Amino acid sequence: MNTNVLTSTFILTILLAIGLFFFIRASTKPRIEQMVLETSESEVDLLPRLQAYFTERAYKIAAVDRDTDIVTFEGLVRPSVFLAVLLTGLAAIGAMCLALVLRMLLPDLGDLFWLLILVAPLAGWFYWEGSSRTEQVRLKVEVPDDASATIVKISGHRDELAVFQSALQLSVREDIE
Repeated sequence: MNTNVLTSTFILTILLAIGLFFFIRASTKPRIEQMVLETSESEVDLLPRLQAYFTERAYKIAAVDRDTDIVTFEGLVRPSVFLAVLLTGLAAIGAMCLALVLRMLLPDLGDLFWLLILVAPLAGWFYWEGSSRTEQVRLKVEVPDDASATIVKISGHRDELAVFQSALQLSVREDIE
């Protein structure tokens, strides 16, 4: 086979392997966001619902700041089996591609490069170890002076905030101060 084709294929495979590495690494990063939500419910009716929601999701109150009225909930985030298997599969496919290109580029070493596939389970292990962590959600409930709606300011992992918003059927406040 043409050496130029093999070299360019090798370079592209290395670039894809680097992209896969950063994709696997990013799977464990926390994605903290802030949202401002509102509801027509009164604060008295909303607070027990919030407490019940977080208790149901296995969060516990970690801290209450009386000066700022911010409640911090903590809970353990469990890793996703599906994502661990997906990342392991992607790493195995990437290792196979790299092994195939290296085998074609350096045929004297024979089938030694196929051993790279044994590294693939490390991707799933890395995700599993890195994504199992304690997550914090910070929450503040305010009632404006005009009392038109109750405002909930919340900060936490973006997936948790999406589930929170849909479960409690709160609307996103557009005019953030």
